[in-house]
Amino acid sequence: MTGEFDVRYTDEARSDLLRLFEYQLDRARTAEDIDAAQSAIDAVTAAVDGHLSRTPFIYRKVGESPFLRELLVPFRASGYVVLDEIDDRSTVSVMAVRHQLEDDYY
Repeated sequence: MTGEFDVRYTDEARSDLLRLFEYQLDRARTAEDIDAAQSAIDAVTAAVDGHLSRTPFIYRKVGESPFLRELLVPFRASGYVVLDEIDDRSTVSVMAVRHQLEDDYY
């Protein structure tokens, strides 16, 4: 545990990370593009581990629930959006991850 909250990824969130990584790899033309694909995933996981584990309540609320939040992760010219839910006093679940240019979560 990095901070005060344990962070867990749902199966859907893990699938999202894999989908986003594969999307970047499919479009890779150079070794730098491949490195960027890994860097993007690393940026998301670093933000989750470094921020959600410490301060999950400071991020933007989603809908009516005070426990459903979005963490914005800047990356290059755009970034990613992490949907998370504060489960209890010690656990945050990453529910989904999407690119900022995607319409919504799957």
